[in-house]
Amino acid sequence: MISLRDNMPLISHGEAYTTGFEDHWLQNALMQAAHKAGYENWWLAGHVTESVKRFLDGHYHGTVVTTARLHKAVRSVLQVIGYGEVAEYFAPSPPPVTVPLAELADKAGNGYELAFFDLLSSEIDKLQGAGITNMRFSGLPYAVKKMCEAKRWKSSCTTLRNEILYFLRARLSSGSGDGVVAFSLS
Repeated sequence: MISLRDNMPLISHGEAYTTGFEDHWLQNALMQAAHKAGYENWWLAGHVTESVKRFLDGHYHGTVVTTARLHKAVRSVLQVIGYGEVAEYFAPSPPPVTVPLAELADKAGNGYELAFFDLLSSEIDKLQGAGITNMRFSGLPYAVKKMCEAKRWKSSCTTLRNEILYFLRARLSSGSGDGVVAFSLS
C-alpha cells in the first residue's frame, strides 16, 4: 500500500513530473494573485489554501491531480467566496520539483564528475522542457563526497561544491529563455 503524505494527492506537471502538495506554494501564489487584484495584505490566502486541501482530502478520489484541475479548484473556491477578481489573476507556476543530486552522483559513480554534470544538465533540460520554473536540488553534501571519494569534507569537496553551484547558476540563468527560474540547493 502506498501512503500519500497527509492523504493529499500528488500534483502532476504533464506526464513527466509529480510533486507533493505544498501549502506555502499555494499560499504564495494566492498572495501574488491578490496583490495583482489590488489587495495588499490579503488575509484569506491561508483559509483558501485550507479549503483547497479539504476538497482534495475529502472529495478528490485520485492519487494524482493535474495542475490544471488544481487551478480550477482554486479558482472555484475564489469565485464562491466572492473574490472573482483574485481568481482572474490566479496563474501560478507549477510547484517546485526536487532533483536528488545524490541519485545523480550514484548514477555517475565515484570520481566521475563529468558524467554527473552531464546527468544534471539532462535533468535540467527535461524540467525546463516541461515548463518547470521552480527547482530544488537536494543531497549536495552526499553527492560531493561521493564524487570526491571522501568520507569527511575536505578542500576538494569545497571546490566541487562551488563548481556545482556555479554550474547551476550559469545553466539556469541562461537556459530558461522566457522567464525566471528559481532554484534552491541543499
